[in-house]
Amino acid sequence: MSVWSRVGGRTRKAFAAGLRALSLPLAPGYYEELEELLIAADMGPAMAAKLVAAVRARSPRTREEAEAALIQAALAAMSKRPRELDLSGTPACVLFYGINGAGKTTTIGKLAHRLRVQGRNPLVVAADTYRAAGIEQMMAWAERAGVQGFAGKAGGDPGAVVFDGIRHARSRGHDVVLVDTAGRLQTQHNLLRELGKVGRVASKALDGATYESLLVLDAMIGLSSLTQARVFNRAIPMTGLALAKLDTSAKGGAVIAIEAELDAPVKLAGVGEGVDDLEPFDPVAYVRSLFED
Repeated sequence: MSVWSRVGGRTRKAFAAGLRALSLPLAPGYYEELEELLIAADMGPAMAAKLVAAVRARSPRTREEAEAALIQAALAAMSKRPRELDLSGTPACVLFYGINGAGKTTTIGKLAHRLRVQGRNPLVVAADTYRAAGIEQMMAWAERAGVQGFAGKAGGDPGAVVFDGIRHARSRGHDVVLVDTAGRLQTQHNLLRELGKVGRVASKALDGATYESLLVLDAMIGLSSLTQARVFNRAIPMTGLALAKLDTSAKGGAVIAIEAELDAPVKLAGVGEGVDDLEPFDPVAYVRSLFED
């Protein structure tokens, strides 16, 4: 079984059974039933209606033709922006943010491990200065990943930690900087403004070079993530998404709706609890894993 077949399994288990139970495409009520099924897969009413309209336009005569049209429509709705992390800077920088408990720290630790295995020399910067435990957790993950960490002091200025961390990386020959920031709710406007400041400080430390800005979402909460994603996207320019806990989610259809609305590509996906369980997101394999029985 491929990693994507395993990851999409929970959504597919319910969805594929629903597809088999649908009437034939030419039967009355087929498209209404399909729309209800897509909404149940956490795609939301707007995306469900859009996908159904696309399938209807293809006039499928069999379930197989309808399934193929559905896969094509879902892929067409997703972001066309680059999915590969841009790690071309000297050093490259990836800034991670999101709400508490979304999976930022574990995602960073897994990415640090992946980059080290690939021959890169990443530095993890623990800039969650609001929680001493947060700093300790990030440094523990850095050790587990076999990479060096740079920690700020609890209660310190997170922007200063990011600036110093990037300069430290440059002076010590690290080619990638992975920044962990404090978890914050989309309703905490002062912390969102602070996040924007952290982004500006990172840009200054990088002498104006671009950096990756990834919102980490908990895939288990599905389409509910869209509200927080909208707010974070206004606070700081978002280059993409990282989905944590995708292997445990039964709400896989939300990925399609979130990408479509924000035009923000999922770049990384957590697919298990191990340090190796992080994958570059493959939209074709993922969408097929949702729909193909």
